[in-house]
Amino acid sequence: MTAPIALSCGEPAGIGPEIALAAWQALRDDLPFFWIGDPAHLPGDAVFQEIGAPRDALAVCASALPVLKQTFAAAAIPGKPDSANAQGVIDAIARGVALVKSGEARALCTAPIHKQALQDGASFAYPGHTEFLAALDGVKDVVMMLASDQLRVVPATIHIPLKDVPDALTAEVLESVLRITHRALITQFGVSDPTIAVAGLNPHAGEGGKMGLEDAALIAPVLDKLRAAGMSLNGPLPADTMFHAAARARYDAAVCMYHDQALIPIKTLDFDKGVNVTLGLSFIRTSPDHGTALDIAGKGIANPTSLIEALKMAQRMSAT
Repeated sequence: MTAPIALSCGEPAGIGPEIALAAWQALRDDLPFFWIGDPAHLPGDAVFQEIGAPRDALAVCASALPVLKQTFAAAAIPGKPDSANAQGVIDAIARGVALVKSGEARALCTAPIHKQALQDGASFAYPGHTEFLAALDGVKDVVMMLASDQLRVVPATIHIPLKDVPDALTAEVLESVLRITHRALITQFGVSDPTIAVAGLNPHAGEGGKMGLEDAALIAPVLDKLRAAGMSLNGPLPADTMFHAAARARYDAAVCMYHDQALIPIKTLDFDKGVNVTLGLSFIRTSPDHGTALDIAGKGIANPTSLIEALKMAQRMSAT
């Protein structure tokens, strides 16, 4: 392994510091990574060692959590985000991106952030991690994938009200999502000839126009165009028959039309092991599929499984 994985600290008042330590305890002998954050924010019993450069993590990780120190303005009180720390959180993410883009880290894994604290303390102008990472990378079109060993799903539209989905779902948006997903399956997941299942928007994929016209008028023409370009696409399919075991065996990823259509299946099948992956960046970025969990921060009961899986997925993707 030529470079370790970077893990940005996320919101220091959330569960990020404690699950970072738990992930190190689970992976220390198998997966070198380093944590970008303030060592004063780690649990009091943390075994850590400050490093001067990412490469130092390769020698340190077996015996201590390698920490690339990031200066923060305030202490971290579990469950109580401090807007004074907003700039530190932002700087840790930006530093991680720079280290991956320079080759000093092989991939970036990000712990959850608290968007209100960032907005209050640093006028954070982005809806979330994904948009900020895209801006740092200088790209416009990125895609959110939720992935586990059982299923990969991509929502074509994400955090918008359900009533706004039909207007937001344009042919251009759907084509971009499908192209980015197809390319990432090849280049980052090692699937040489991927098949993508595409859900319809309406019940029964519109049932010949009886339950909506978008499936035949919007989705089907995009799929026909991309099939002609060589992509293997199934759909538009009724979403309620796409996710049982036999159906999942027939494709490598599913593209759905809105947030819950994609996320309910994977969270039902593999709630603790789902990983958030950003497709379309010039580097690999993964994240646990949960938030800051302020209500349980500092209590020692946070489950590190999703972060562990996110680090493992970053390792696998960066080895492709």
